[in-house]
Amino acid sequence: MPRTKARSTARAAARLAAVQALYQHDMEGTPVPTLLHEFHHHRLGATIEDVEYAEADVDFFDDVVKGATTRLEEIDRRIAEKLSSGWTLDRLDKPMRGILRAGAYELIARPDVPAGAVISEYLDVADAFYEKREKGFVNGLLDAIAKEVRR
Repeated sequence: MPRTKARSTARAAARLAAVQALYQHDMEGTPVPTLLHEFHHHRLGATIEDVEYAEADVDFFDDVVKGATTRLEEIDRRIAEKLSSGWTLDRLDKPMRGILRAGAYELIARPDVPAGAVISEYLDVADAFYEKREKGFVNGLLDAIAKEVRR
């Protein structure tokens, strides 16, 4: 497999794992160092219940999880600003918050990753959890954040 394809697959796996870690953090309040340890040793690249998980870019995974949790207030503010009137972040379910937080973090803090690639990748992650309508929501919200932070 060419290096760029392997890198793309590893980053896609890292993004999905980061959303799962952010979900766990949101659900249980698991401390970030504990989450990272658990994912490094028991989930990334593992086979769980006969499902083989792709090898993830561990450094990229760590950056998204640490960055999204460290900058949570800023990220949540940016997401909340883009929600329709009457909607709050708390009204969104936890997997959606994880997707939006991870995607927003990359758009804000990872200018080395093109905005289109970030949005496309998180649409793929949304596919694992949602139907078309929710994917449209992810697309619109991340695109609005990208236009603001990637001028």
